[in-house]
Amino acid sequence: MTRSHLSPLSSLPPGARGRVVRVVRDLTGRAERLAALGVTPGAPVRLLQTFPGIVFECDQTEMAVERRVAAAILVEVEHSPAAAEARR
Repeated sequence: MTRSHLSPLSSLPPGARGRVVRVVRDLTGRAERLAALGVTPGAPVRLLQTFPGIVFECDQTEMAVERRVAAAILVEVEHSPAAAEARR
C-alpha cells in the first residue's frame, strides 16, 4: 500500500519522488517557462539536491531552480511502507 500527500518541491528532502500536481501561477510567467521545460501536472519528479540550490529531475531532465521557484511547484509525494520503515 502507498500513501501520498501534497508538498511544495522546496520542502522535500533529497531523494523524494512524486508527481507534479500544480505549478502556482504568478505575474512573472514562471508557470509557462516551467511548462516549456516539461514541469507540468502529472510529470514525475525526483529531488536531487537542496543546497545551495534546488536541483531536481523531471521526466529525465535535470534542472536547477531558485528556492522560491521550487516553492511554486506542488508535488504529490510518494511514500512507500519500506521507505517509512527505513527512516525509523
